[in-house]
Amino acid sequence: MDVHKPEDKNNGVWLIFFMLGLGTLLPWSFFMTATMYFTSRLRDPTQISTDKPYDRNPTEASYNNVSPLCATVPVLIFTCLNSVLHHRIPQKFRIMGSLAVILVLFLITAIAVKIDMAAGPFFTLTMIKIVIINSFGAILQGSLFGMAGLLPAKYTTPIMSGKGLAGTFAAFSMICAIASGSALNDVAFGYFLTACVVIILAIMSYAILPKLEFYRYYNKRQSGNRLSDEIRVLALSVCFAFTVTIGVYPAVTVDVKSVVANGDAWEMYFIPVCCFLLFNLSDWAGRSLTAVCTWPGKDSKLVPIFMVARVIFVPLFMLCNVQPRYNLPVVFQHDAWFIVFMILFAFSSGYLASLCMCFGPKLVAPHEAETAGAIMAFFLSLGLALGASFSFLFRAIV
Repeated sequence: MDVHKPEDKNNGVWLIFFMLGLGTLLPWSFFMTATMYFTSRLRDPTQISTDKPYDRNPTEASYNNVSPLCATVPVLIFTCLNSVLHHRIPQKFRIMGSLAVILVLFLITAIAVKIDMAAGPFFTLTMIKIVIINSFGAILQGSLFGMAGLLPAKYTTPIMSGKGLAGTFAAFSMICAIASGSALNDVAFGYFLTACVVIILAIMSYAILPKLEFYRYYNKRQSGNRLSDEIRVLALSVCFAFTVTIGVYPAVTVDVKSVVANGDAWEMYFIPVCCFLLFNLSDWAGRSLTAVCTWPGKDSKLVPIFMVARVIFVPLFMLCNVQPRYNLPVVFQHDAWFIVFMILFAFSSGYLASLCMCFGPKLVAPHEAETAGAIMAFFLSLGLALGASFSFLFRAIV
């Protein structure tokens, strides 16, 4: 028996997993936070040029609902395939191949910024890119959680934290781009090129990983094919967490209007700052907190209870100043309500989901850890898909 366990020198493996976590969610985060660019390409210029009140056309109005659905359904399908086939397809091929495809599609997205295109073809092309990017992102995510399942529990945290930073980085990049005062197309071009640079760094990080002794030591463990029933509560909990989160974010939250702005510059920054940046900062803080705090414990019944309690955020956001609205009254009109709800909503999502993803692979035997990690990723993806589906209902109710 090998009693020598090498150390993670300079936290090299931890940092690489953080970088790979960043690369996993960054593509979708950049698409999500670039909503203004995509919807502007879908607008009817003849209507905007008139003095009549602007009414979004069906394609523009449906973007915030259709795009999450086109993202999450492929994630669910390909995460499921990855959890079944990960033993048959080499890990290096799955991860490097996925990152390479995502990089190429982001380069195409950046180039498309400079090409004039009618709204219909542009919408179709965008949705196709979202489907492909998230399909390969799902393979990347499932493979990454499977890898982390073989290592000590704390190595799931950098993946979740990196995913949290991805949204923060995307939102901050968009705010900086808006503040630059450049034309929206120029902003989007630089924005998508920035994503390409980060994905290249993720590829370089993964190339270094097999050379590190700490990773090689744990990667020698053999994984099994069966899943212990012990993780089912955590799997269902993480599924429910993302069902609630994606059900209202961004489909409902992105349409909240500021009552404080009154036509000044804050109106332009309100959604990028209070919806995207604030959500991702709070989510990242929650995910990162699990590195130092893992309360409640892996056997506690409080985790699923807290998950179910988060459903209260659905009506809270629906009763904020979401516009246009047709059915419900505005109860929480002031911007401050929306900001407080967003902080609590995002922090609880990040912290509780990260706890589940850390605990899951550690409730099974070591030889089952990789499979357990992949299965947890599947239930995470299932929650994303369910949330995207419910988002149509939640937005329609408002």
